[in-house]
Amino acid sequence: MSHDPKPLGGKLVSKPIMFFAPLILLCLLFIGKRLVFGLGSVSDLNGGFPWGIWIAFDLLIGTGFACGGWALAWAVYVFNKGEYHPLVRPALLASLFGYSLGGLSITIDVGRYWHLPYFYIPGFFNVNSVLFETAVCMTIYIGVMALEFAPALFERLGWKVSLKRINKVMFFIIAFGALLPSMHQSSMGSLMIVAGHKVHPLWQSYEMLPLFSLLTAFIMGFSIVIFEGSLVQSGLRGKGADEQPLFRKLMGTISIFLALFLVLRFGELIYHHKLGLAFAGDFYSVMFWVEILLLAFPLVVLRLPKMLHDSRMLFLGALSMLLGCALWRLSYSLVAYNPGGGYQYFPAWEEILISIGFVAIEVCAYILLIRLLPIIPPLQQQDHRHEASKA
Repeated sequence: MSHDPKPLGGKLVSKPIMFFAPLILLCLLFIGKRLVFGLGSVSDLNGGFPWGIWIAFDLLIGTGFACGGWALAWAVYVFNKGEYHPLVRPALLASLFGYSLGGLSITIDVGRYWHLPYFYIPGFFNVNSVLFETAVCMTIYIGVMALEFAPALFERLGWKVSLKRINKVMFFIIAFGALLPSMHQSSMGSLMIVAGHKVHPLWQSYEMLPLFSLLTAFIMGFSIVIFEGSLVQSGLRGKGADEQPLFRKLMGTISIFLALFLVLRFGELIYHHKLGLAFAGDFYSVMFWVEILLLAFPLVVLRLPKMLHDSRMLFLGALSMLLGCALWRLSYSLVAYNPGGGYQYFPAWEEILISIGFVAIEVCAYILLIRLLPIIPPLQQQDHRHEASKA
């Protein structure tokens, strides 16, 4: 079996592209409307809820889903798990799109977006702001991921000289890429510490929010590799390398982070005498237990060997972890946030369509690039025929 990535080829204008194209068009139209007529023309944001679905979903959850490349960088290059190397490029491509669209969501969420250039001017730096550190790390990390992904583009174009130059400094690029998300993913948890009592006690934790955010980033990063890889393999129908053994090994790694997150989650509630709130029988307690069950499902079920070797259960386990972590991030940043003063928020339909459009952009771009660039390791069918003839 060959693990050298190759372009998949095939029709560029496929059924998924045709399905998602209208959603992308609507997204771009509403972004244009927002930039011309202001935030109020497409959103229900207000003084109590200056952050809405664009931050809670597109940024906090979106960049969490985009942590696949970062998580695998730690596994492959830091912990020397070279067997995961075939998974790196697909995960890195998804990460590049996820972070880029997360950055775009911040751009359209800023009221006076024409002031954004001031962020890059040293005299205007606000070094005391968690948002400043998060934005700096994200901006640099997008550039780092572009450099990490450059070899795939250079291989496709046949630029061997440029490829050799990048390979000489790739170690430093990868090390930088492993460090930056560790900083800003933990800072994303710190963002809501300042909200204090406005965040429900089941999610507010002055000591643990940064660590919880970092742990969910690792869980989502490894889970999205299994989730996207399973979808790609299903679509290829045997034309790509069989990555199920790697997915099963990843599940073992994810189990460690899952168990640590759940132990610390309950430990924090017990230490601060908040566990009783989980049994209050209200909306927030239900949200809490849904989150816990989604995260506990793969930890319990996928420990059974029969389940672990079932590709469908691997997919469902990855999906369950993604939904559980996404629900935790959505809860602490939006659903469990109450600013008081009678303020209420529910996203306008334009906000929702813009967020759906971001997902459509990522899906279409991913499909197009794996067809054009060497991303997916191929499965050489002749190897199987040769083995069959020996048998």
